[in-house]
Amino acid sequence: MTTFESKVIINKPVNEVYNFLADLNNHRQLMPDSVQDWTSTFDTASFNIQNMTKLSLKVESRVEDNEIKIVPSEKPPFNLELKWNLSFNDNQTEAVLTILADLNMMMKIMASGPLQKLADHETQTLVSVLS
Repeated sequence: MTTFESKVIINKPVNEVYNFLADLNNHRQLMPDSVQDWTSTFDTASFNIQNMTKLSLKVESRVEDNEIKIVPSEKPPFNLELKWNLSFNDNQTEAVLTILADLNMMMKIMASGPLQKLADHETQTLVSVLS
């Protein structure tokens, strides 16, 4: 598995950050413009990535104020997992988005840049949305 990670500090209590991330309806606000046809519920999200693929995701597990694990609900082009880990120190929440992707060498060449950009975009947008 290839790992893509992005970390940010948010000046909000951990429960506020967790409550936002725990609801997949809110994740639309974190996505780049290349994500289209977004539909979601509290537990699921489905969308198209422009000129690439359609993805359907679901929350596999939630650990209150700590972790949200999101996995495909339908067969993706490659196996992947998104995990948000939260920790709270000094009145700040550290949010870490980790994307684990099972990429062959060809997919790694094509998808590594976009997946790291996605992780960075989501965490930076999270800071903006919650500030």
